[in-house]
Amino acid sequence: MVFSKIKDLLSGSSDYDNERYEDYLEIDTSQAKIQKNKIIVRPFTISEFNDIKPALDALRDGYTVALINIRPLRDKDIVELKRAVNKIKKTCDAIDGDIAGFGEDWVVVTPSFARVHRGQEVNSIEEE
Repeated sequence: MVFSKIKDLLSGSSDYDNERYEDYLEIDTSQAKIQKNKIIVRPFTISEFNDIKPALDALRDGYTVALINIRPLRDKDIVELKRAVNKIKKTCDAIDGDIAGFGEDWVVVTPSFARVHRGQEVNSIEEE
């Protein structure tokens, strides 16, 4: 059987050509759209500890830079704020991201492919 296929191939038999292309599916690439994942810069506000869940979920997806307003929780309960920031930091470490505070009211968290520039205006989360 193998020899007959080789013989047919060398002789240019059309039976082998038809058998060879039966398992292939032709795809029209002009209609297929390639969707690239875009980076989203998304603001979040934390009024209580449970408000961090949407921010953490977005960070775990990997294409979100989270700008988190922590002022409402800071004004309400400093212990809950520390707990929330620790949870955000653990998630940031798990995704190999970066986290930094902007002033006293904002925290920025980036995915693994981005870093926060540490200048005079930006404080490290460990410093706070």
